[in-house]
Amino acid sequence: MSAAIVAQHLTRRFGDFTAVDDVSFEVAQGEIFGFLGPNGSGKTVTIKMLTGLLPPSAGTAFIDGLDVSREAEAVRSRIGYMSQKFGLYDDLTALENLRFYGMAYGLSGTHLGARIDSALERNALGPYRDRLAGRLSGGWRQRLALACAMIHAPRILYLDEPTAGIDPVARRQLWDLLFELSAQGITFFVTTHYMDEAERCTHLAYLYYGRLIADGTPENLSRLPEVTPAGTRRYGVSTANAGLARRIAAAVPGIRSSTIFGRSVHLLVDADVDIDAILAALRRGGVTVDECRPLVPSLEDVFVELTERRQREIEGGA
Repeated sequence: MSAAIVAQHLTRRFGDFTAVDDVSFEVAQGEIFGFLGPNGSGKTVTIKMLTGLLPPSAGTAFIDGLDVSREAEAVRSRIGYMSQKFGLYDDLTALENLRFYGMAYGLSGTHLGARIDSALERNALGPYRDRLAGRLSGGWRQRLALACAMIHAPRILYLDEPTAGIDPVARRQLWDLLFELSAQGITFFVTTHYMDEAERCTHLAYLYYGRLIADGTPENLSRLPEVTPAGTRRYGVSTANAGLARRIAAAVPGIRSSTIFGRSVHLLVDADVDIDAILAALRRGGVTVDECRPLVPSLEDVFVELTERRQREIEGGA
């Protein structure tokens, strides 16, 4: 499968500050590529370099085989971009918004009409075509924003936190639509803070304060040796006393780390330590253990572990 996006050693500096530092990855055509990282990690700066809006200080990027720095205009005709706060015009109807964005992309006449009809049908917006954008619910506003970003039939779409602020049902429906479009060969580059959405992506990259610290499929990332080092095991302990369990775990020999996930605590423990002894220590401290089971690392485990490891490296080098 050919690469839709190629980033090679992308770097962006603002004076003495390096926002993106030597970042390289590839996105295959038709993938849903998840780009994750804390706020301020350089995700938006990277997207701006990949769309030709911001020149890199070093490195190169290719979009659909085109050099972004040298062929920026040709690149822009093949991409769409939808920000978290996409610029819909609240006092225009859904149809009028689509017409406006279509004309902004240079469409006109019957071609524009055909693209509008396609966008309305593909995004199930027909019943809302004459409704003001400002009166649409959050989920339907996002569908309209996606339709506007796709009005010129781009091959690659950048979606910057597309489901922020919408309800769970609308999130599920929007992701179902992304899967349908991905199956048609459209490539999605998605930033998100939701781990359940990250797990739906076919490929993930994790940026931590300008440095790429993970890149691969969700399955491969969960198997990284840095996440579950040699000589350790992971367990999930279900309890209604998760906060207390985590405080006690911090002082129990053999427990390397503990993280709360709802009504459970994920433990990373030394493999030569008897888990029954650890559970006994938790019970002596007043924790009621409902269940303990071996655990395959979740993506949240992966990113917590990689983030803490990277933070220790930064602090150690300071």
